[in-house]
Amino acid sequence: MVLTPLPVSRTEPDGSAVIRVLSYNVRSMHDDTAALARVIRACAPDLVLVQEAPRFFRWRKAAARLAKSSGLVVLSGGATAAGPLLLCSLRVTVERTEDILLPLTPGLHRRGFATAVVRIAGARIGVLSCHLSLQRDERLAQADLLLERLAAMGVAHAVAGGDLNDVPTGKAFRHLAGPLQDCRAVAPWGGELTFPPDEPRKRIDAVFATPGIEVLGCGVPSELPGV
Repeated sequence: MVLTPLPVSRTEPDGSAVIRVLSYNVRSMHDDTAALARVIRACAPDLVLVQEAPRFFRWRKAAARLAKSSGLVVLSGGATAAGPLLLCSLRVTVERTEDILLPLTPGLHRRGFATAVVRIAGARIGVLSCHLSLQRDERLAQADLLLERLAAMGVAHAVAGGDLNDVPTGKAFRHLAGPLQDCRAVAPWGGELTFPPDEPRKRIDAVFATPGIEVLGCGVPSELPGV
C-alpha cells in the first residue's frame, strides 16, 4: 500500500510555514549510506534530527557527505553533541546553534543535544535532536534537561525528537509528552513501530512539538515512494 504523501513544504499567504521534519537514527553510517540518503531525499525534509551520527575519525566529513548526498547542509551537532546531528534544507535561515553535552554517568555512554534556532518563512523555531540513555533513571533526568533546554531557547515554537530508548508508556516518554505534543499520537500517518529496525515491535522514537504547532501527520514512512 502506497502512503498518501504529507503536505509539501510551503509558505502560506499569511506567512506561516508548512515544515517537514524527519528523525533518523543512522547507526553511525555503518549501513548502506546511499540508502540513507535515498530515504532522506524521499521524505523531502526541511529539518533532519539525526541520531548516532559519526563521532570519531573524520566525522565532520562523513556528516558533510551525508548532507550533500541528501540535498541538505549540516546545521549543528555530531561528535560535539555526542552523536545527535541536525541537517537542514536551504529553505532554513540559521539564527544560532548550540551543541550540548549532558552530565556523564560513569560506565554509561556520553549523551548530548544538537540544538538550533532557525527561521523558515515567517516562523521562528527551536530545534533539538536527542538520543536518550538506556538507563531508566538517567533517561528520565535527560528528558527533564530536554524540556529545560527547549524553554531556554526563548522561542514560541519548537520541535524536538530522536531515539528516546523508551516506549510511550515509559516515564521519560510520558514526561516529554505531558507539556509537548507527541506528534505520532496527535496525527497518525504511516507506520508506528520503530525498533528493532529489521522487524519493529515497539516505538522508541518520537518527534515532539510545542502546543502552538499544528501537526499534520507523523509516522514511519516505510511505504513512501522512494523509500
